[in-house]
Amino acid sequence: MDEDDAIEALEHLGLSNYEAKVFTALQKLGTGTARDVHRATDVPRSQVYGAAESLQDRGLVEVQQSKPIQYRPVSLEAAQSHLRGEFERTQERAFDYLEAARQQGGDGDEQREDIWTVHGRTSIDGRVEQLLEEAERRVVFAVGRDARGLTDDLADLLRERADSGIEVVVIGDAALGELFADSGVEVAVLPVDHPHGDDPVGRVVVVDGETILLSVRDERDDPELDDETAIWSSRTGIAAVLIQLVDGGLGDAVSV
Repeated sequence: MDEDDAIEALEHLGLSNYEAKVFTALQKLGTGTARDVHRATDVPRSQVYGAAESLQDRGLVEVQQSKPIQYRPVSLEAAQSHLRGEFERTQERAFDYLEAARQQGGDGDEQREDIWTVHGRTSIDGRVEQLLEEAERRVVFAVGRDARGLTDDLADLLRERADSGIEVVVIGDAALGELFADSGVEVAVLPVDHPHGDDPVGRVVVVDGETILLSVRDERDDPELDDETAIWSSRTGIAAVLIQLVDGGLGDAVSV
């Protein structure tokens, strides 16, 4: 990371461009006047005062009332603590508002459409985790032969759900038997000659017989560049049909 990257990162943490540049310059200078900072950056001297005053209000800069005024940055540990706290408070306020707006709009928004699309492995992981946490009776979790859609966090969550009394069935490769040994998770394996064994399946999740998530991978030469897209639906006619199809396709799985 170079200086431009560091300044951009500080901007992402809430500093203005001038504030980030002044703060970075003071880290180099140790202590300096507005003139010193101006010479070390492209910040106009007239703007250094305002930026430094704002940094002082944020707890990032100390000011010595001398002639000329001297500025000194707080320690990096203190700066990191201040910025982290400010970022977390801002994030909390934003999400508090979003939660209030969501509740005001009603809880049934997700039911207005039959099928929802989720793109990207991280986003799909988050949706799968939410579906698993909402399960009340039974979870069926199927993955392709390489089990790439089953992360460590999801495996832990499946064990937790099984321990809580939920019936959890994981369908995939025989190696999953070792992964879930000594847990309440039931593992089933599809026959080697199963017609869908070579499909680019990401994962199939069925919760309580009424919610389904299906994902497929866009496979690349480099596995790290693989992408994933999922659809999910809950308590709809389409969900019911998809679940019936999935039950039929996975019916040949054998418990291990």
